[in-house]
Amino acid sequence: MAFQMHLDSEKSEQAYQEFSLDRPGKIIFVGHHLSTGTQVKCLIRTITLAGAVLEVNPGVEVPNHFFLEILGIHDELGATVVKREAELVTISFNMLINAEFLHHVLRLNFEV
Repeated sequence: MAFQMHLDSEKSEQAYQEFSLDRPGKIIFVGHHLSTGTQVKCLIRTITLAGAVLEVNPGVEVPNHFFLEILGIHDELGATVVKREAELVTISFNMLINAEFLHHVLRLNFEV
């Protein structure tokens, strides 16, 4: 049992290990029947397996639930707003992203 708790603790720590990204992205509003249309540009400041911190224009309203698109990645990540302070929006992903996916996103920064 203690071994399992140790593994869970390690996974939890990995999920919240923060990486600086500073990569453009888009907040894609979810409409009726999951339609998408409205998009807002953002800058993804940091990312973890569990979520991210976005920078958006302080005058722009961000919905509580949306899809996040990272420039250069064709997947959209379901996200929920956790906290907003002026231009910084802290989000959680609707499910942990795969560690390989995160490494791919981080590698893109070095290739550009």
